[in-house]
Amino acid sequence: MSWWRRRRDDAVQDAPLDGEQLAEASVGPTSGWPRADAILLGLAGATVTAIGMFYLRGFLAPVLLALILTICVHPLRRALERWGVHRGIATGSVIAAVFVLLAAFVAALVVALAQFASLLPQFAPQLEQAGKTIGSWLRAVGFDANQVQAFVADLDPSRIIGFVGGLLGSVANVTFGLVVVLTCLILMAVDASAMSIVSKQLARHRPHMVTALGGFATGVRRYMVATTGLGIAQGVLNWVALMILQVPGAFLWGMLSFLCSYIPNIGYFIAIVPPLVFGLLSGGWGIFIAVIVIYGVINSVVQSIIQPRVVGNAVALSQTITFVSVLFWAVVVGPVGAILAVPLTLLVRTILIDSDPRAKWWRPVLGDLRQHTLNG
Repeated sequence: MSWWRRRRDDAVQDAPLDGEQLAEASVGPTSGWPRADAILLGLAGATVTAIGMFYLRGFLAPVLLALILTICVHPLRRALERWGVHRGIATGSVIAAVFVLLAAFVAALVVALAQFASLLPQFAPQLEQAGKTIGSWLRAVGFDANQVQAFVADLDPSRIIGFVGGLLGSVANVTFGLVVVLTCLILMAVDASAMSIVSKQLARHRPHMVTALGGFATGVRRYMVATTGLGIAQGVLNWVALMILQVPGAFLWGMLSFLCSYIPNIGYFIAIVPPLVFGLLSGGWGIFIAVIVIYGVINSVVQSIIQPRVVGNAVALSQTITFVSVLFWAVVVGPVGAILAVPLTLLVRTILIDSDPRAKWWRPVLGDLRQHTLNG
């Protein structure tokens, strides 16, 4: 009977494949690992990678920032070259412009934090009284006396000023980060000049990876440029509105609003708390309600109406994935991770999913419903 089994196996191997089998065969062999083992191994690898990134975040954050900035300014350098500017001059001009913008932003941030440190002592009595009122309410609700005392102590103006002083000290040490960013910008911009040649050679062996990386660069560029422009508009509008309402520290809160515009879902709530507090302390409940209305209208128009139309399907991440990514990257990389949460999540999706045809069925699960709608 062995000869019959051999003939049957040969017939099965020689049988024509249907469309689905041809598609699976065209992307290569599948893994022989059991599904549960593969999932557990992947989770373990992801955990080790995240822990390693956490301990390396000191230099990893500026490197990732430089990578995103290089992707964003790459079309500008190519445009200068098309206009006849020498390649080296075009690269140097773009790098210098980006670094000047970063330096100006850091300087504005230092000024804003210094303004906050000088503003806070003026409202020390109001903050102390507010802490006592909140503490009494918490005791009435049933909170433990030690917990209430710890909360009231955190509202001590001297402690808050010390915290701001620590922030100023960390900003003063940002020189190392700027040096790393500038160095990476120079090297990445020089390497990007040969990217077309690298892409052509890589496309021979990994065409799906090249296509996925190209889509990633386009999507990140569209998202970052749109978010920056809309964030500036949002910060300026909030700044002007707060000045009209005579809320103390209007420039500081406008800067905070611009910075938080890069943080999806959470940034709005971070940006609105300080002007609410100082508006209440300086102008009462009328200013408090006015700040809520103005911030709500501006945020709704910019984040819910304008930004989705400008960005389009460049991001294609669900709200849950976006929210979790902000928390994850903030823990792993730090504040820069919260700002770059969407681009970094898109990079992970590009490497693990978009570059592998077998894994593209995950895209609707992550929030890309365009193809799902077309096929449905």
